[in-house]
Formats: sequence, structure tokens, C-alpha cells
Amino acid sequence: MASELDESDIRIMNQLQENSKLTNKELAAAIHLSPTPTFERVKRLEREGYIKKYTAVLDAEKLDCGFVAFCFIKMKQHSYANGIKIMEEVQTIPEIAECYNISGDYDFLLKIYTKDMKSYQKFILKILGELDCIGSLSSSFVLGEVKNSHILPLLSRVKN
Repeated sequence: MASELDESDIRIMNQLQENSKLTNKELAAAIHLSPTPTFERVKRLEREGYIKKYTAVLDAEKLDCGFVAFCFIKMKQHSYANGIKIMEEVQTIPEIAECYNISGDYDFLLKIYTKDMKSYQKFILKILGELDCIGSLSSSFVLGEVKNSHILPLLSRVKN
């Protein structure tokens, strides 16, 4: 599908990745198109699923959930049922911000936000520890955030 995108589409998505609160008029000025075709392009990008949603980035520290841990999970037994159970359960646990089914020594990688180490310990024991499909887990804690971006590198996607 990416082959259907042109340079204006890419510029629109790059601008919206940086600031999704731009008005249509501001966006049009930034990409050097008039407002009507800009609006139509944005609606098409939304309709075709290139733009999935708009969101606000919150300050975890100010909201008292700035303790970040990455938790590597191994399933107790490799089975379809256990994999599905984990994937369904993580959807319902608010502390889990991201979950990836990965290859290698572990089966899943979770990004978890809690208040502090004590809260994380409680989370591991009372939430993840109750999932009988988990065989083992290993945690790594974030000492400092160097880069945190959900911005995709779109420049290379433009047709030549």
C-alpha cells in the first residue's frame, strides 16, 4: 500500500506525527498545499488506515507513574492457547503500555509503567503472577530515557 503514497502524503504524515493538533489551515501551509486538497488527503489517509489515531503524549513523572520496566516473559508451555491468553490478558492491564511477541530466549516483551519499585513488585506478584500460562519472567528497569519516539521514518517511502 505504501507505493500509493506521494510526497504530499508523506509530508502530511510527517507533520501530523510531530503535532497532531495542527489545524487543517496550518497543515496546508506547512506542506505547501491549499486547505481543501490537504483536508481530502488527510481523510483518505485516515480512511485507508495510514493514520490510525490521534493521541496526546502525557508526562509519566508528573502523573506519578514514571517507573518504567521492561519485562521479558516466557510461556510455561509453548501452545496456541497460552499465547492467546497472554495476548488477551495484556489488553486488560493498564500498567502495560506495550506488548510484543518476540523471538529468542523469551516469548513476550512488555513495557510497564508503575509508581515505583514497590508498586512494580506488587504488580508482578498480584497481576502477572496470577497468570498461570507464564513460566518465568525477567525485568530490566529504565535508569534514564534517552529517546522515546513513535515517529516513523517516512522520508524513504516517497516514490521516485
